[in-house]
Amino acid sequence: MPMPFRHGSVPIVALGAVLLLAACAGDSGDATGPSEPATSPSVADTGTTPDAAAILDQLHPDRSSAPGALSVVDLVEGTGAAATAGDRVVVHYVGVRWSDGGTFDASWTRGQTFSFVLGARQVIAGWDQGVEGMHVGGRRVLTIPPALAYGDRGAGGVIGPGETLVFVVDLVETARP
Repeated sequence: MPMPFRHGSVPIVALGAVLLLAACAGDSGDATGPSEPATSPSVADTGTTPDAAAILDQLHPDRSSAPGALSVVDLVEGTGAAATAGDRVVVHYVGVRWSDGGTFDASWTRGQTFSFVLGARQVIAGWDQGVEGMHVGGRRVLTIPPALAYGDRGAGGVIGPGETLVFVVDLVETARP
C-alpha cells in the first residue's frame, strides 16, 4: 500500500499512507490558497469517511488535463490550532487517483489515524506543503501533481507513473514535539 513518504525513503509497507488530500482549484500553474468552505454535508462532515471520488468529480468534472501545481481547497475550515512546520500532526485521509478516481489508500479503512512531523520530509512534498496552515477540525482537499508525489516512478503498483493524486484530509490534532 503506497505511503506519502518521500521518494526512496521508506519501503511501501502498511505504515499508514498519508498523501495529503487532493482536489484542484484550477490549473493556473501556481499553488492556490484555500477556497470558500463547501456547505454540502456529504463533503463537510469531518470525522466520517469522505467520498473522495465524488469530491473529485464535483471539483473537476472534466479531468482531461491534470493541474501542474499543488491545489489546496478547504471544504471545512477548522477552528483549532493551525499546523506549522515542526508540529507533529495527526490526520485521517483518503487518497484517489486523478486518472480514474480509484481509491488507493484510506486511514479510515484501517480505523487508525496517521501522524507525521510537518515539514520534516517524512511524507511526499505535496503533503508537507498542503497540510501546513490547516486548522484542527478542518477538512482539506489536496490535488498533488506527480512532481510533488511519486513522479515518474509511481508507487506500490497502485499509483502509476506520472499520476496526479487527490487527498481528502481531516486534521485531527497538531502539537509541538
